[in-house]
Amino acid sequence: MATRALVLGGGGVTGVAWEIGMLTGLAGAGAGTDLTDADVVIGTSAGSVVGALVAGGVDAQAMYASQLAPPAAEIPARLGAGMILRWAWAAVGRRDDQKARARIGAMALAAPTLPEADRRAVIAARLGDQGWPDRRLLITAVDARTGEFVVFDRDQDVDLVDAVGASCAVPGVWPPVTIGDRRFIDGGVRSPVNADLAAGYDRVVILAPVTASFGPANRLSRHLAALGTDVVLIRPDKAAKRAFGRNVLDPAHRAAAARAGHAQAELESARVAEVWGRPAQRE
Repeated sequence: MATRALVLGGGGVTGVAWEIGMLTGLAGAGAGTDLTDADVVIGTSAGSVVGALVAGGVDAQAMYASQLAPPAAEIPARLGAGMILRWAWAAVGRRDDQKARARIGAMALAAPTLPEADRRAVIAARLGDQGWPDRRLLITAVDARTGEFVVFDRDQDVDLVDAVGASCAVPGVWPPVTIGDRRFIDGGVRSPVNADLAAGYDRVVILAPVTASFGPANRLSRHLAALGTDVVLIRPDKAAKRAFGRNVLDPAHRAAAARAGHAQAELESARVAEVWGRPAQRE
């Protein structure tokens, strides 16, 4: 039987909304393609939040409705050009990707942020009362001190809230997450998508709000080369990018981003359905 992987990339608050809009729209568009029945869900940063909800069986329509609701009081954050330039400076000229990630991690460890416990409470509220699901869920993060790329799953002794919090710990914006004696930052520091983790699955659908990366070794094009031919990559269209606004961490743009994802799903439904339901190709 063919195996299927759903890959959910990073992209902030608006990325969460767009991905949920896409999933809900695809389920209702055309023949109706339910990506939530994937054999594995791979989540990075924003995608780890959506992935945890999807793998945990949270109803897609309920998720979508929550994105359309007026934003509650949330801790404000901003991801501007200055922060992205600081990440680029930390990584530029480093041939060793892990060392480059460690430099970004050092910046994150030194940055003034809100208390870690306050941020954890926000993640816990988003996930609700759930632990690791039975369905295979992979959540990416990076060790802030060593730059090591780490993939969390249910077989490790790590709380789901902490795993998702680590994957969402944007350097310089949110505090690194403590797990045991280690501290972790956003899995997007390695790659905003980490699509290579889907290697070995027959059919792959990738929702990628952001695709740009700092190091050539982890560019999406290289990761896609590690996958088979039954792959669909969906990136935000022009309308979705406008809906995101200039700050992907601004909850005020959440509803517009969710609606844009839902609308875009109609345009993408045919090619997603073709791959998700196509018999596996074997040599």
